Amino acid sequence: MKNRRRVFNFRLLNLALFISFILVLAGCAGLTESENNDDKKSLTAAYDTAIISLDPYGSAHGEPATILAARQIYDTLVVKDGEDFKPSLAKEWEQTDSNTWVFTLRDDVTFHDGSKLTAEDVKASLEQLVTRNESPLTVLWQALDSVEATGEHTVTIKTTEPLGTMLSNLSLLFISPSEKINEEDFFRKPIGSGPFQVESFQPEQELKLLGYSEYWDGAPELDELTFLTIPETSSRLTALETGEIDMTWTIPNDQIDGLKDNENIELIEGQSYLYYFNWFNSSREPFDDVRVRQALWYALDINTIIEDLYGESGEAMHAAIPSTVFGFAEQQPYEYDPEKAKKLLAEAGYPDGFTARVIWGKGSGPNILELQQTMASYWAEIGVEIEPDQLERAEWIEKLVALDWDMDLQTNSVITGDADYTLGRLYVSEANRNGYKNEELDEILIAAKKTTDQAERKELYAQANKIIWEEAVGIFPIQLKQIHALRTDVKGFVPDPSGAPKFHKVTVE
Repeated sequence: MKNRRRVFNFRLLNLALFISFILVLAGCAGLTESENNDDKKSLTAAYDTAIISLDPYGSAHGEPATILAARQIYDTLVVKDGEDFKPSLAKEWEQTDSNTWVFTLRDDVTFHDGSKLTAEDVKASLEQLVTRNESPLTVLWQALDSVEATGEHTVTIKTTEPLGTMLSNLSLLFISPSEKINEEDFFRKPIGSGPFQVESFQPEQELKLLGYSEYWDGAPELDELTFLTIPETSSRLTALETGEIDMTWTIPNDQIDGLKDNENIELIEGQSYLYYFNWFNSSREPFDDVRVRQALWYALDINTIIEDLYGESGEAMHAAIPSTVFGFAEQQPYEYDPEKAKKLLAEAGYPDGFTARVIWGKGSGPNILELQQTMASYWAEIGVEIEPDQLERAEWIEKLVALDWDMDLQTNSVITGDADYTLGRLYVSEANRNGYKNEELDEILIAAKKTTDQAERKELYAQANKIIWEEAVGIFPIQLKQIHALRTDVKGFVPDPSGAPKFHKVTVE
């Protein structure tokens, strides 16, 4: 009996030891998994503007949100570096004659599926951009004659006339694999050669990216990168303060002091190409009359609007593009003069004013709703009643392109830092982006595209700025400073004036 009891107790002891061993192993496994998770470097950034598409050749191309995503997923032949351009996929290039450019590509670049990037992919990507008429960037390539893969890693681009913006244009040509670029639903989860690859995408909500360890320029510091769309400023900044997100930007001025007081948050200010404008649809009455367009500008006290809504985060514009952009030329401001505004309306046949609808996209910039309401209150004083129409981003783009609006309020970024990206793309008659058509302006903008003489280009853009400003094609009230707020454990972040920074070298400690 005693022996049986000893055996029983011994078995109980062994069972207890075995269970303890299993628990220890489980604990170790859990600890190892936790440690592995802790080793992963993940960053979540929140943007107030929705990413609606990952297609860099479609109707959303040119949108800062689309370019923000594209710069993580794809590569371009060249990248902007200050006032110049430096190699990316193209390691060198030469202009063999006034209409011919030859680019030599790197031979060590792979797409996210492991396939090699070649000249055929560059050819297919450029052809995709210029033949997809819905892209707002197609107009940049009107002078394109041909693009050929003249070697496995050599691309030859010919134009019908000199193109002084060749490198600027190529800084926005994102390269996709030629064999997959036309596949149905390819851009729901596209493949590029950039530092991050797509894990999942929910348009207007969330983009999840994973670091691509075989990236030709070195694996990114981050293992995971997530972009969230949070249009509401208060929600975005609360998420930043609680650590739910790691960084955000486009921050209203009245929120900056509060962020400065938080020791866990760092503010970084950088040069910006971002600005607000209010376009008039010049193909519709009453905005087909320059006096009406000018009247609405004279009716606004721009300096007071900036002081009340933007403070130090904004400044008055003095041209149709920000002062930070190549091709800027200062113009004479429209002084606040409501009596002059009323007089111009009366001369145009609207002594009692009129009613007009203004559209804007939700989350299109800091304080955009307040800006619209403030402008509307000024216009009401001269008899112009505004019907506000805030739209979801995708619907707004659709109506904008279709010219289904009286006025359009929005932010814009001169992504390339070159006036041609905005003036040459949006204000030539053929583009028909705002109903305004002017043959003299067309000639100036086309001439500015052709010449490679930068001094000549600058003079031509000065003439273009003067016409657009004096003709009041739109109202250009405010250029914004680029202010980023990030948790102090985020390191290596460098602002980009375009508002579409790259995260290749960013890390989290």
